[in-house]
Amino acid sequence: MQSEALDRTTNGRIGLRLLWVGLLAIIASVAANVLVRLLAVATLNLSPDSLELLDYGGVIGLTVLGVLGAVIVFALLERFAKRPILMFKRIAAVALVLSFVPDVLLLVASVPGATAVSVGVLMSMHVVAWAISVGLLTRFAPPDVQRRRK
Repeated sequence: MQSEALDRTTNGRIGLRLLWVGLLAIIASVAANVLVRLLAVATLNLSPDSLELLDYGGVIGLTVLGVLGAVIVFALLERFAKRPILMFKRIAAVALVLSFVPDVLLLVASVPGATAVSVGVLMSMHVVAWAISVGLLTRFAPPDVQRRRK
């Protein structure tokens, strides 16, 4: 059984599936966060200064980095953990909470343009990317990882 799992990993079937799911998670998270930004700017009457915190480059780039990090962590857990999905969900929950720290510090440090509304929008983007990443990676995990989830 163990050698069968290693063979699948070695020949790339698991890696290819994870690559596609990871790419889907990145694209879906970026699209969703850009939509959150568009809706926030259109409905929340954000000041021009706060838009600097929410510029498209930052939203797209940081979303890609964050979700790519989640995919890498999932791949490592898939390879080395006995219960990768459970461990990934736990790590992702801690990472989500820790991702709020820089946003809150923007308010504490009185960064120009950082308002409660703009920071709230940033935090909601973290939740959106987290939900999409965790949902897709755990739902469409390779079959042998799904079997190990119990």
